[in-house]
Amino acid sequence: MNTAALAHNQTLPLSKMAETLQGSEIIKLAGEINEKISKGEKIFNYTIGDFDPEIFPIPSELRDEIIKAYLDNETNYPAANGIKQLRESVALFIERYQGLKYGPEDFLIAGGARPLIYAAYQTILDKGEKVVFPVPSWNNNHYTHLSHAEMVMIEALPENNFMPVAEDIKKHLKTATLLSLCSPLNPTGTVFTREGLLEICNLVLEENLSRPKGVKPLYLMYDQIYWSLTYGNTVHYDPVTLVPELRPYTIFVDGLSKAFAATGIRVGWAFGPSDIIDKMKSILGHVGAWAPKAEQVATGVYLSNHSNAFSFIESLKDALSERLFKFYNGFIQLKEEGFSVDAIEPQAALYLTVKIDLLGQTTPEGVLINSTEMATAYLLDSAGVAIVPFYAFGASRESTWYRLSVGTCKISDIELVINALRKSLSKLK
Repeated sequence: MNTAALAHNQTLPLSKMAETLQGSEIIKLAGEINEKISKGEKIFNYTIGDFDPEIFPIPSELRDEIIKAYLDNETNYPAANGIKQLRESVALFIERYQGLKYGPEDFLIAGGARPLIYAAYQTILDKGEKVVFPVPSWNNNHYTHLSHAEMVMIEALPENNFMPVAEDIKKHLKTATLLSLCSPLNPTGTVFTREGLLEICNLVLEENLSRPKGVKPLYLMYDQIYWSLTYGNTVHYDPVTLVPELRPYTIFVDGLSKAFAATGIRVGWAFGPSDIIDKMKSILGHVGAWAPKAEQVATGVYLSNHSNAFSFIESLKDALSERLFKFYNGFIQLKEEGFSVDAIEPQAALYLTVKIDLLGQTTPEGVLINSTEMATAYLLDSAGVAIVPFYAFGASRESTWYRLSVGTCKISDIELVINALRKSLSKLK
């Protein structure tokens, strides 16, 4: 048998990392949804953490600046850490609206937040070192795997709005190299309280003060990509503002995508200690994960007009909040009608945390629902409603909680969805 035939008839070995890398549960679910849509079925798809541009277009000023940048031939390589004008604009933006004072040299621009998270993990972690993170949370398990590190997952509880608490984290920090946190949290749309984050920050500082000189410290990566999208009395807190002594150990991850409904524009930024940022720059320089130069030029100009930027954010918040609270009120109504559902009042981001517990119930066809995977499939088949179970974010597969994302939601569809769920749940025995 020749080499080509041999390769065709057997699976050739790859790296252990690649062989054991898990696929995305959300992508798997998306395949099932797309198959139904291709057959003409009406599906209310609230699985993806994205925006429908027809409902949530990017700021018109940003769009115009992007077009202008391309017309001005801003199409060559950008600087490895991002063009200076953009880093200066982002630094001023963060200082003005978040109160964090970092210089332009402390910022790194990349093609969205994902490469920055990857670079942070690669910069900090050696093989076998421990990463502590809560679940449910977005992709920390996969980034840990890609870094050949060891994951320590802490399952957060609904009574704490699925945010981790200091008591559960404390026992793991002595042997950890990285604590990875996110607030507002994907997938829950909930946030740290001031007291809750302060307790965790004090633990990180205490641990670092206890480590001998020359020993690698405990670093903190703080993903705050949704920080500007908070509702009502909800306040976003960050580690360095609460505990300034954590500045040498803290790497922030942020970007344009969520605050400006600009997920496809691919402009993200990290900021923190310049020596760490410089190493992250070198890693991403080899990967080539730069944000396109025209988009960088346009974003730099747009963010310099702070009043326009925050006017857009306020309008986006209003639109998202309206959808989230309509869904929330609908789920509470279903709960009051006696259905086994619940929801956590919206706090931030574009996500609603909902509970739909169908375990132990029987479908009209006489099938016993004995797993959350079966329950998710029933909701899709019977109600045409697609949402993501928390096990897709690392939580227990027995969890009956879900993420409902409203970035693709029309206001007029919400009542239809609640009625479809009511009808579907009424069929169960």
